[in-house]
Amino acid sequence: MRRTDPLLTVLKLNKEAEEQAALQLKSAQLEQQKHQSQLDALNNYRLEYMKQMGENQGKTLSASQYHSFHEFIKQVDQALLQQVNAVKEAEKQTGYRQVHWQEKQQKRKAVELLLEKNAQKAQQLANKKEQKASDEFAMQQFIRMKSR
Repeated sequence: MRRTDPLLTVLKLNKEAEEQAALQLKSAQLEQQKHQSQLDALNNYRLEYMKQMGENQGKTLSASQYHSFHEFIKQVDQALLQQVNAVKEAEKQTGYRQVHWQEKQQKRKAVELLLEKNAQKAQQLANKKEQKASDEFAMQQFIRMKSR
């Protein structure tokens, strides 16, 4: 019974780690997209609200309405700031996950390369043994032919 190469086990583990890292990267990318969409929605909401207030500019606003408007805009601006930070953090996480996935991919490729080199060496060794057996057989035939 032939023993399996331990490198095949290492390759299997590296492939699984790479797949896991790819899933984590995809998750981070989706999270980043979600945060970016929320930021875009907040920006659009603020823009629309400012536009509405601009349309009401010719109308008289009471001091309390004006104050409420400014307070609301401050709250929206604070939410925008928090969302910008969330987007930046998500981008950072995506970058980390990208590097992590690339490292796992590199390890898998290194093991595959090592397995390929080992297979080439084994094939060369088998070829040498076959050539040696062939040469030996030819030599024995030659000796038999001469001794007749």
